[in-house]
Amino acid sequence: MSNDVAGQKRSVYEQIGGEPAMGAAVELFYRKVLSDERISHFFEDVDMERQAAKQKAFLTMVCGGPSAYTGKDMRKGHAHLVKQGLNDMHFNAVAEHLSATLTELGVARPLVDQVLAIAASARADVLNR
Repeated sequence: MSNDVAGQKRSVYEQIGGEPAMGAAVELFYRKVLSDERISHFFEDVDMERQAAKQKAFLTMVCGGPSAYTGKDMRKGHAHLVKQGLNDMHFNAVAEHLSATLTELGVARPLVDQVLAIAASARADVLNR
């Protein structure tokens, strides 16, 4: 599969499969997250439909898709969770589920690695460092 369309490099979003793939990924991702005792408690009082929509918009944006993300920046969006004890172990668990989700959906390893690198670049902001 070529990574070029008329001489233009395709975004990770396009290579993964665009909007339908992003929707499937977010749904599967949250099933994994909510069944993980290490991190599920952070979502106890969260409107998961709204959360999934925000996550889908965010992942679409960071993967180079059409940007409709209007959520808080990473520091503001996670500050209350840091106060509840959010740390590297939790961040790693989320990244682990993101990797497993993309792999399960048949995303090629180099693309999974690109998405994980994007996620890793947000670690300091998510953990308010």
